Amino acid sequence: MIRKHGWRLDRALHNYVYFVFYYPYVKTIFKVLPALKYFRGFKPIVPLGKMIFDRYHSKVLSLEDTRKIFKINKDINLTSDQNKNIIPFKYARNIIFQEPEFIAVMDCPCKKAANAQDSTVSSCIAVGKQLASFWLDHCSKYNPRKISQEQALEIVTTLRNKGHITQAFFKVATGGCTGVICNCHPETCASLQATMYARQIDIGLSMNAPSGYSVTHDPKKCSKCKACESICHFDALCFTNGNRKYSKDLCMGCGLCIENCPETALSMVIDPDKPYPLDIDMIMENQEKI
Repeated sequence: MIRKHGWRLDRALHNYVYFVFYYPYVKTIFKVLPALKYFRGFKPIVPLGKMIFDRYHSKVLSLEDTRKIFKINKDINLTSDQNKNIIPFKYARNIIFQEPEFIAVMDCPCKKAANAQDSTVSSCIAVGKQLASFWLDHCSKYNPRKISQEQALEIVTTLRNKGHITQAFFKVATGGCTGVICNCHPETCASLQATMYARQIDIGLSMNAPSGYSVTHDPKKCSKCKACESICHFDALCFTNGNRKYSKDLCMGCGLCIENCPETALSMVIDPDKPYPLDIDMIMENQEKI
């Protein structure tokens, strides 16, 4: 951790505390979040909120972009300022996968704190030997285990079938880079709930960057079954008087609506108005062109 954080020993300590005391850390956050509703219109909370939201955040991933991460077979170290076009946060946005075939999964502290179904708890995935080894060596109470890339993708697809979205986390406390891929549900995810409460009090902050995609719709195929409306966690899709309404601004591009459309009436396209996707193939290709 000291090698990762350099002279910032405070971040190394935070990194250690974060994972070793993962569950009580996140449980405390869950207890604090509801109090945000009392700060609506209280402007002094914005700087404090920004400081926190700039240091703990995620990038929503489509299933295909997640699949590409679990197929990486070489080290990737991209620390260019251009990454801010993908992960639009102030500090943590490095795209680093070292020894990416070394993967571990352990219990998600958010889900444990929120009393999620037991079958969904083992869902936090560490990609890369440095982080995965730390989990295996120091986080035994969270039931870590080493898994293959194929097993990691199986966990993702199983949980997506249960309505969980996939996120890559870029926490300053963990080195400001990729490494943690989690499978999150708004009812049991501290990050998604923090964004929800921030929107309720209208302070213009989000911990979650959209995937970079928007959804297109083929009305000829659509049977108006409302499966997309039922699975959308962000109120981006709804049917009113039989008419489909889609909000591109609310859509995070997670892709669950597409995966659950029985008529294949939906598809995803890269949205130039949103941050670029965390598409490893596209990112590597653009790096090679520079």
